Amino acid sequence: MKTNANRWKRAGALWAVLVILAGTGAACSRTGEPVTASGTEVTERTQPPSQPSAAAAPAEPDWRLLLVNARNPLPEGFTVELKTLEDGQAVDRRIWPDLCRMLEAAREAGLSPLICSSYRTNAQQQSLFLRKIRRLEAQGLPHQEAREEAARVVAPPGTSEHETGLALDITAQSYPVLEQDQEDTPEQQWLMENAWRFGFILRYPQGKTEITGICYEPWHYRYVGREAAKEIQEKGLCLEEYLAEPETGG
Repeated sequence: MKTNANRWKRAGALWAVLVILAGTGAACSRTGEPVTASGTEVTERTQPPSQPSAAAAPAEPDWRLLLVNARNPLPEGFTVELKTLEDGQAVDRRIWPDLCRMLEAAREAGLSPLICSSYRTNAQQQSLFLRKIRRLEAQGLPHQEAREEAARVVAPPGTSEHETGLALDITAQSYPVLEQDQEDTPEQQWLMENAWRFGFILRYPQGKTEITGICYEPWHYRYVGREAAKEIQEKGLCLEEYLAEPETGG
């Protein structure tokens, strides 16, 4: 009798446990998957594969650092929005504010800078280049030699910075001559020392002819922006050297 009583007790206890488990929903479905308290089967939720983010668009080239020389002609279809100055000269309108600041600072220092050349059309550049060739031929140079020599002084059309609107020839008002002794004028000495503060560099410095392809011109200034101008000035570089330097990230 004791054995049967014990069996009934165990059976009753087991039934009570099943009732409790059923009430809490801690049971299994036929498939063996977990179910909710309401008896609904829970299926594993799989996240859809993440979509690759759209590739970042390539950065626009910095217009201030456009390289134009015999090996890098102006891009096809190049255009520039010009700002005409009071004296009839014209520049890329984006450099006009810094140009005004630089000229005003020079005048406040008691100097008289003169812009004697700025933006040129392709036709104007062609005319200057051919004129230089004819002059050299008149001195007795064969045509090909005259052409090569002319290109060291006047850039062939399509390869001149003057066609970008970013370059200017600036002289002393008292000596508007594009000769090497222009470097001795107070205006030129001031510009060589301070132009970088306004985003300009002396584009064809002494000792860089083999790199730039253009002879020393102590009057030709080019806008590159203040950050680049500061580094070029501090390191004694020409634009070609600056652009060839590897970038250093922080």
